[in-house]
Amino acid sequence: MTTQHTCTIGPIAIPADKPALIAGPCVAESLEMCLEVASAMAETCERLGVGYVFKASYDKANRTSVEGYRGPGLATGLAWLAEVKRQVRVPVLSDVHDASQVAPAADVLDCIQVPAFQCRQTDLLLAAGNSGVAVNVKKGQFMAPWDMGQVVAKVRSTGNDNVLLTERGTMFGYNRLVTDFRAVPQMQQFAPVVFDATHSTQEPGGLGSASGGQRRYAPLLAAAAMAARADALFVETHPDPDSAKCDAACQIPLADMPAFLARCLVIAAAARDSE
Repeated sequence: MTTQHTCTIGPIAIPADKPALIAGPCVAESLEMCLEVASAMAETCERLGVGYVFKASYDKANRTSVEGYRGPGLATGLAWLAEVKRQVRVPVLSDVHDASQVAPAADVLDCIQVPAFQCRQTDLLLAAGNSGVAVNVKKGQFMAPWDMGQVVAKVRSTGNDNVLLTERGTMFGYNRLVTDFRAVPQMQQFAPVVFDATHSTQEPGGLGSASGGQRRYAPLLAAAAMAARADALFVETHPDPDSAKCDAACQIPLADMPAFLARCLVIAAAARDSE
């Protein structure tokens, strides 16, 4: 299905001739690491002709355990993201968890992300829409793809048409997600669709005090999403995932990203050419 809607994040148009990439560490651990990841991914995406948006969370408010690392917080995290934007010259994205965070976030971010667990929160969606920047809403693990049309309608009721939807798997029993790729064309009726290749391998709460995951399946799921003609990919990547302070089991090693992305682009081109 051809996407009937478009979204612009800074200079990046989605959809475009090639799928865009939203990528970065799960959580901002330091300014230096954010700059390292953003610089490496910007170089790779420029070489491959792919639009790139840097992603890092300044606050992970939905950690499994109260002891889980949440990030540097709103003020410091946004300062780091502003520095990434200034030095690397790429658009930046992060998630908001409360309507009060939207205004300061919108002063820095090119795209505000609404987390999956909060995708039905009307006040948060309206605040994000009223910010005037692009809005990426992650489909809740409990939501049917067609129900996301109402979510998009809430954001667009503010007059903001720059909306994305992200597929990140559906709950299948306890601590398990599965991905139904029919969701890609079904949600493209409402907005361009991003596929979250790393969170779709997550095992929510699977480690007891943290979420587990199976990152080895991320390339497989990303390939399937490209075959389904998703408009963009969302990937969490880290220089050393096993030492990451959040989603260590899901993130892709930064060194593996060029090959990962190149393979996805080959599949995306084949899917496009088959129409």
